[in-house]
Amino acid sequence: MSHQTDARAPRVKNRAPAAIQITAEQLLREAQERQEVAFRAPKQRVEDFEELHEYRGRKRKEFEERIRRTRGNIKEWTAYASWEASQGEFDRSRSVYERALDVDGRNIRLWLSYTEMELKSRNVQHARNLFDRAVTLLPRIDQLWYKYVYLEELLQNVPGARQVFERWMKWEPEDKAWQAYIKMEERYGELDRASTIYERWVAIRPDPRVWVKWAKFEEERSNLEKCRQVFQTALEFFGDDEEQVEKAQAVFGAFARMETRLKEYDRARVIYKFALSRLPRSKSAALYASYTKFEKQHGDRAGVESTVLGKRRIQYEEEITNDPRNYDVWFDYARLEEDAFRADRADGGETAADAEKVREVYERAVAQVPPGSEKRFWRRYIFLWLNYALFEEIETRRFTFAKLWLMLARFEIRQLDLVAVRKTLGAAIGMCPKEALFKGYIQLELELREFDRVRTLYEKYLEYDPTNCSAWIKFAELESTLGDLQPLDMPELLWKAYIDLEVEEGERERARTLYERLLDRSGHVKVWIAYALFEGANIGAGAGDEEEQGEEDVAEENKGNPQKARAVFERGYKDLKGHEWTDRVALLEAWKTFESEHGTSEDVAHVQGLMPQATKRRRKINEAGDQEEYWDMVFADDERKANPTGFKFLQMAHAWKESQAKNSAGAIAIAAATQDGNQVTEDVEMSDAGKEASDEESDSGSDKE
Repeated sequence: MSHQTDARAPRVKNRAPAAIQITAEQLLREAQERQEVAFRAPKQRVEDFEELHEYRGRKRKEFEERIRRTRGNIKEWTAYASWEASQGEFDRSRSVYERALDVDGRNIRLWLSYTEMELKSRNVQHARNLFDRAVTLLPRIDQLWYKYVYLEELLQNVPGARQVFERWMKWEPEDKAWQAYIKMEERYGELDRASTIYERWVAIRPDPRVWVKWAKFEEERSNLEKCRQVFQTALEFFGDDEEQVEKAQAVFGAFARMETRLKEYDRARVIYKFALSRLPRSKSAALYASYTKFEKQHGDRAGVESTVLGKRRIQYEEEITNDPRNYDVWFDYARLEEDAFRADRADGGETAADAEKVREVYERAVAQVPPGSEKRFWRRYIFLWLNYALFEEIETRRFTFAKLWLMLARFEIRQLDLVAVRKTLGAAIGMCPKEALFKGYIQLELELREFDRVRTLYEKYLEYDPTNCSAWIKFAELESTLGDLQPLDMPELLWKAYIDLEVEEGERERARTLYERLLDRSGHVKVWIAYALFEGANIGAGAGDEEEQGEEDVAEENKGNPQKARAVFERGYKDLKGHEWTDRVALLEAWKTFESEHGTSEDVAHVQGLMPQATKRRRKINEAGDQEEYWDMVFADDERKANPTGFKFLQMAHAWKESQAKNSAGAIAIAAATQDGNQVTEDVEMSDAGKEASDEESDSGSDKE
């Protein structure tokens, strides 16, 4: 019990206030007075150099002890180096800084303190060297570059400052660095250099604001053509992509405002309209506001109404974005577009695009199907369809609901009336051909296995839209599935038409590629001849009538090259060795005709030397060894490789025959020089007879072809 009494707090017997009250201010004053005075080192007075030396040694020892204990504390190093500099010991100060850089060479404050020490002591060259080392080690620290450039410009070393900027720009720094470089060039009147810097800046960072800054700079120095060129280049860079055009709003706006300042109102209006036609309505509010202000100041009534119309479109788009099933807004939006359509038609400016705008709004509206099946949800929605149908019936005079036609056809199918189905879909395609109608009709006939009708529908589909790649692919897949792969009747006509097209267009390289592909497939003698004549003839513009148009009218790449033609003839002659001898003879005849028109007598003689000769030969006809004589066409190069001696003898025989025709008296001398003159004469006569037979056979072969 006594223990519980002791644990309780003591009672205060006297609750009356004290006679003397102690305030908080008095407590603070007494606490301050009772504090001990902080220790202050006594001031020392140095009387001579010996004391100075002793003082410096003691201080250095203290600093060394500090940096030994806290080696990574850069403040101790900078304090040590600053003290050495204050004593005029700059070499020692540099030594301390260099030791500190070995500890933490990437500390920016250390480099700045080091360079500041050199500048205070007017050691400019040392400071330059330090800045050069610093920016080499830390090229991404803009503060070091700024101080380096400032030092060079302060010393009036403009080329040096420009050189530092060029080193800096190679690292593609932030925009402030590019602006600093441009400002420096402007201060010294180097405007062309500044324009070049803007061009480099835009190439590295093609943001709209950079394009606008560059154009404004050109405008301020009254170079208006260059200013317009900058804007046009910017718009070409951003292109027609929706996302890129959205980024370029600032460029469009600045371009239009520039033309407005120059009082080129028509140019500015074209720029505004061009931009707004490519921007989505929901993302062009700022540009529309600027355009509206422009039209109110400088436009006419029609322009103001058009801008107000665009502004209202944006308002409706914002409301629809917030609540897509707000059908009252859809009604107002559709009514707005219908009024604009009627106004354009009244002014005579109605276009298909105006009607498409109305259809687009209605299509988007009817796509917002009510969330439930209760009638109260559908009461407003159904009027969208009714208004859409009335617009198509009354305003555009046509009915273009593909889905409605298809649903009607499905209804007729359920009624088992196939004739009505085909009549319905045929009427739909005749009245308003649309892709969905063709697809639905084709699918229906596919399900009914009426493949002939499907082919007919695909043909009509492709007549309606020949650029539809999907339709071509589906048509080909159908034929492949049915196994109806028809080969081309005369593919050579297709190749010829293709090559003639490229020749007429002057596309020599494309035509050459086609010839090479055709040779890989066929290797026919006619292809070789046509290819060679193509290489030797002029093509394209100026190559039609040589009498009316000279060589100077033909482009250099379209002029014929006889050397290339000869090379093709050579390739063809070698390639046709494995073919019938008539093919090689036909090639040589064409080659000879070409050389007679474009070559020299030596070229003609070269081709003539390749012509074959008819030669009598013997061959075994049975195992008993009986032989028979036959005539064979021998080409010069083939005989030369097979029997060099016999070929030489044959050449001598032909030479004798020719000389005999010119001078009959020379025959005796040639016969005497030849060991077997009688045999030579016989071979020559048989050769002539064989050649005549060969010519007849060649003529008959040509007739067959």
